[in-house]
Amino acid sequence: MTTRRITTKHEYEASFQAPLFLLFKHSPTCPISARAFREYEIFAAAHADVPTAWVHVIDERPLARDASARTGVEHQSPQALLLAHGKAVWNASHDAISRTSLAAACGAQRS
Repeated sequence: MTTRRITTKHEYEASFQAPLFLLFKHSPTCPISARAFREYEIFAAAHADVPTAWVHVIDERPLARDASARTGVEHQSPQALLLAHGKAVWNASHDAISRTSLAAACGAQRS
């Protein structure tokens, strides 16, 4: 499975309307982000039932920054935000992002 990249305001807005959505903020120039992105991709492939997409924090800087403003969660890269109807119910950044932490966060919201 290939993860979906958010490139438009419409796609971005849809992520905030979903009952549950995992938003990943990624910088392809950062090695820490590359490691976290691999973990995110492994998680997404194993959990196709979890709606998710990622934002390129350089190319889509306004979207990445808006996510912080809307959720109140300080901008980090890499960063995973689990949204429930547009509210951040969980977040992690840098080395705290792993397939295990993503699965635990999503599982806790579903139970």
